[in-house]
Amino acid sequence: MSSADDSVSLGLEPEPPASGRLARVLAARRRLPENVRVLSSVSLANDSASELAYPIVPLFLTITLAAPVYLVGVIEGVAEATAQVIRLFSGWLSDRQGGRRKPWIWAGYSVAEVARAIVAAAPAWGWVLTGRVVDRLGKGARSSPRDALIRDSTPGPLMGAAFGYHRAMDTVGAVIGPLVAVVLLVLGLSLREILWFAVVPGAVTLLLLRRLKEAPAQSPHPTPAAPLTAGRVAALPASFWTVLGIWVVFSLGNSSDTFLLLRSHNLGLDSQLAVLAYAVYNMVSATLAWPFGHLSDRIPRGWLLGLGTVVFGLVYLGFALVSVSWAVWPLFAFYGVYVSATEGVGRAWVSDHARSGSVGTAYGVFYAATAGAALVASVAAGLLWTYVSPEAPFVLGACAAAAATLLLGAYAVGGGFSRD
Repeated sequence: MSSADDSVSLGLEPEPPASGRLARVLAARRRLPENVRVLSSVSLANDSASELAYPIVPLFLTITLAAPVYLVGVIEGVAEATAQVIRLFSGWLSDRQGGRRKPWIWAGYSVAEVARAIVAAAPAWGWVLTGRVVDRLGKGARSSPRDALIRDSTPGPLMGAAFGYHRAMDTVGAVIGPLVAVVLLVLGLSLREILWFAVVPGAVTLLLLRRLKEAPAQSPHPTPAAPLTAGRVAALPASFWTVLGIWVVFSLGNSSDTFLLLRSHNLGLDSQLAVLAYAVYNMVSATLAWPFGHLSDRIPRGWLLGLGTVVFGLVYLGFALVSVSWAVWPLFAFYGVYVSATEGVGRAWVSDHARSGSVGTAYGVFYAATAGAALVASVAAGLLWTYVSPEAPFVLGACAAAAATLLLGAYAVGGGFSRD
């Protein structure tokens, strides 16, 4: 087959005129596997609910429940660490079960609904901690099997596009949620009432999940038949551990986004404007995630990850140095570039270094290790904010991003990107 034919078969046909762009987007979406489209719609619905609540929770904790700021870091750190431990075991167990991912995905989204109700009913910060942990249990149960199912259902040449599309749809939900929160704030609802409102749209995810199927027996990445080889950490290649090490270094400075919201409030934005600025970042991320994922199928993914770490470092440095509230808006918009260059692309990068039979395990190990570093980052950020200054957590983040960028550069010099 000619190179031109190859381009058409992989969905890389020449750029159509402007009038045909919508048709091109729809055609590109149709080329993605059905499971990818279903899981992307599920993520859109779920994130519309969870991201409606997410920017409200730190304000609810510190304003309604009068919790000290350092507890925000502890709660978010413990919640995220819980998610990553469960991610490790859910991915490993779904490998051991012959690649069955659906039960874990169903359970994860169901538990998230229960968690939102716990947070909304919270009379004290301990309830919020419980609700956030339960929510992260659900996220941990579904995330590794979900990413493994996307990988198992997708041909290699479309891997970046599949993860990028999923991330884009996920982020569209993350745009809708905060915008709804702003409208509810303008209408005069209390923070607690908004959290109750977030319980409602999450139920849509359970209806959408009825269309989900296990990866076909003749998947693009067939799983070895021998069950004893499934889910073995020892089966992960050396290149996977290199990728993991670089991202752990970066994660040591990547504290919870709640600190971006608190910093926005600290710089003078009221609750409504802080949530709206958060929505701006999600708009940028939703716009760029799919194109960046598609681009990563054409160029080494590591280059895009390097772009992401540079942008992250500049944004965190900006949050550390600025003293005027208007600067929050461009910083949040620029932050969306970082997310779109790393989230979907990073998951595709992990896929490049995972072997059939241990795909769920690979995602579980990756999530668990990076979240362990993120736990350190969130707790450290809370302590730095409380006992040093509100700027200190962002200096830490910028330094970690700089270190990760240097490691990515060394990886490139060593020829690593040529193998991605």
